[in-house]
Amino acid sequence: MSPDDWKLRGVRVVRAGELDINTAQTPGMNRAAAITHARTGAEKLWAGTVVIHPNAKTGAHHHGPVESVIYVVSGRARMRWGEALEFTAEAGPGDFIYIAPFVPHQEINANPGEPLSCVLVRSGQEPVVVNLDLTPAEEPEEVFWVDDLHPHPHAKDGGEECGKPAG
Repeated sequence: MSPDDWKLRGVRVVRAGELDINTAQTPGMNRAAAITHARTGAEKLWAGTVVIHPNAKTGAHHHGPVESVIYVVSGRARMRWGEALEFTAEAGPGDFIYIAPFVPHQEINANPGEPLSCVLVRSGQEPVVVNLDLTPAEEPEEVFWVDDLHPHPHAKDGGEECGKPAG
């Protein structure tokens, strides 16, 4: 890139008031695009915001071959996923959530008193949102990430690990 190209295409700032709400939506949430090819020239990423209002949840959906990362800015997120949304986990401010391609999932605002605000990044430009008509499991299984660095939160005395890794 030449210095002139760097000047015009090297860094783009998209201000909070410039987000594009004309993007694929899922019932129960509002997405707004910030980083897209049309707006910034991005070729491999899509980024934006999502807000889920108090006591709201999205419909079940997936994003096709696209990987997604959600960063929780404020509020409490409860994720459900699986063929019958039979698995669940929660995340709070500062936590990241990874969603693999084609995984049916649902975002839930787990705090009835405040909105859930997140930053969303996807591995592609296509606005793939496949809304699903699922019958959710009545009692989803809570999943914890458990490995040498992450003990099960209900382990006794901090030494005993139980549960299975999520992922």
